[in-house]
Amino acid sequence: MFRELKVAAVVPAFKEQEHIADVIRTMPPLVDHVVVVDDASPDATAQRARDAADDRTHVITLPQNQGVGGAILAGHRRALELGADVCVVMAGDGQMDPDYLPALLDPIADGRAQFTKANRFYGRGSFSGMPRARVFGNIALSFLTKASSGYWNLFDPQNGYTAIHRDALERIPWDQIARRYDFENDLLINLNILRVPAVDVPVPARYGTEVSGMNLASVGPRIALRLVRGFWTRMWWKYVLQSFSAVALLFFSGLALLLLGGLVGIWIISQTLGPPTASPGTVILCVAPLLSGLQLLLFSMLLDIQEASPWSPHR
Repeated sequence: MFRELKVAAVVPAFKEQEHIADVIRTMPPLVDHVVVVDDASPDATAQRARDAADDRTHVITLPQNQGVGGAILAGHRRALELGADVCVVMAGDGQMDPDYLPALLDPIADGRAQFTKANRFYGRGSFSGMPRARVFGNIALSFLTKASSGYWNLFDPQNGYTAIHRDALERIPWDQIARRYDFENDLLINLNILRVPAVDVPVPARYGTEVSGMNLASVGPRIALRLVRGFWTRMWWKYVLQSFSAVALLFFSGLALLLLGGLVGIWIISQTLGPPTASPGTVILCVAPLLSGLQLLLFSMLLDIQEASPWSPHR
């Protein structure tokens, strides 16, 4: 246990027969249960996990490949059945350093958060060893995920080294969460809709001989589409249906004014092609809504940023 919290480590694994035993053996004593989810691997991943000879280990073999998100959700369900208070995700490839596990758990044990996530971009040189293309890809995805999820205080969203309290897990709509590489992004969106307090924890990247199966060029469009859908879902559920707050009023009013200004601008351009010139009044009809709409959108973004922090303790 960790500070009176029963901890379960969820280990999603697909074709990790070379690393899974080491991941289990290096699991710190504070972990009560190790839930290994073999995502229909064609190799000996499940058997190597069983052979690791750790009494804390529970091995689940999925009949069909569910993707990393599906494997993690299956592990969380099992962890809750085992009575875990906190679930930590540690990949089966050994990239996640168990020495930093207490740092992820401290904010939850202190009551400052219900969800914590590792951040590899915490300082100069903190992500040394990460391929340059992946660095830039993560930076771009981080900003887009901030806007979509509303967690403006979080960074490095594709980092799967996370910890979550059972109170948050029990509120998540399991069937609506993405199952593939957009899992982390979609999870953040749903957690923000539920107003789950979340914080980043500085954790350096650790790379060995493992090979990542994620290709940003191929999964990027899927994640981008998920972020666009997630943004509108969050705005509707969090700021309209749950409260109809000032964020929704400013945001949708700003969009309406931008649309009005754009339509007026198009009409003015079509009417003034050639010799005619637009009068000052018609120009104002275009510019005023555009500027007002932009200002309202910026105000709504500011309120959305303030919504993310500070968070109140959950218990």
